[in-house]
Amino acid sequence: MSEESSRLADIPGLLRIENAGKEELTAHCMELTQAVYPHHQVYGQYCTLHEYVDCPPEAAYDYLRQGHHLEEWTCSLRDFAPSGTPGLWVGNDRLEDDTRIYCEVVAHPDAMTVDYHCSWDQGEKLWMIYLMRVVPAQLVLDKPGSVITWTNCRHPYYDANPHPERAPRPDRPWVGDYWDLFYAGHTVEMNNLKAILEHRHRNGLPVSAAPSRAGAR
Repeated sequence: MSEESSRLADIPGLLRIENAGKEELTAHCMELTQAVYPHHQVYGQYCTLHEYVDCPPEAAYDYLRQGHHLEEWTCSLRDFAPSGTPGLWVGNDRLEDDTRIYCEVVAHPDAMTVDYHCSWDQGEKLWMIYLMRVVPAQLVLDKPGSVITWTNCRHPYYDANPHPERAPRPDRPWVGDYWDLFYAGHTVEMNNLKAILEHRHRNGLPVSAAPSRAGAR
């Protein structure tokens, strides 16, 4: 037994070529591969999308990192303005009437990651986190452009509003009520993002647009 295998031998649940063999590994992977998957199994805890976009990755990243563009490609986020806390913006989520959404953008240019930290109704704890990454398509698909990935994790607050007293009205539906539609809704938004980036790039237009209001980011 190799030194590495010896270190891992006491860890339960590992399935590696050293302890299972090729045939057992292949059979196990076949068992995990199904023709049809229940919705909750695919989208129950995580919601991940990915899309190829015919736009240079640097331009795609620059567009995403500027939070005012959320008003262009998302279905319902509008009217962002400074909240009074540095880096924190507040706008309207028109998915529901009179619903405020708070957002902070966390971007890392070297990795081309852009994370939107958001929440409904309050800005003290930003728990709705949208994790996005731009990957140069030349690296992974051997062609120009970008691959954009987007993941949401099902935070416990999706299942129970932690601040019902801050809702604009008692009967206002909660964002978590829409979780089963996240993949479909985010697919619409990813298609919007792709359409905007590709249209501007292919027509020689600036990919990023100026904020629609003075003071917007």
